[in-house]
Amino acid sequence: MRTALDSNIVSSIWSEEESSVFLLQQIAEAQRIGALVLSPIAFCELLAHPRVSPASARSLLEKSNMQIDFMLSESVWMEAGIRYARYAERKRKAVGEFPKRLLPDFVVGAHALLQADRLMTMDGQRYRTYFPELVLYEM
Repeated sequence: MRTALDSNIVSSIWSEEESSVFLLQQIAEAQRIGALVLSPIAFCELLAHPRVSPASARSLLEKSNMQIDFMLSESVWMEAGIRYARYAERKRKAVGEFPKRLLPDFVVGAHALLQADRLMTMDGQRYRTYFPELVLYEM
């Protein structure tokens, strides 16, 4: 079983947030039953973490046996765009609301939907709304 990780999971651990011990336990459980993967978008978001450099980020992920799926298929990009378009249309129809620039979340969701078996995240609401068939492993 492939578990895709949202960047907020890894970032919380690297920031040593209160939830990090629990998150590490959940990651260990996910690793017992399969691979851990990150979309390239999630990896790029992690590069902004103040405690790591690009080289150390990659090293930490590799030591944790987390793979980065740098090569996303065309279907992932198309699915992300289609779901983002639905989101944008919904926001345009709402009075006074304009779509936010959240495309990275839609790429993460499409990657998890098409190239993993589930998504581990701390932000399940958007994924439940726009990827209802995606299996979420919520923290």
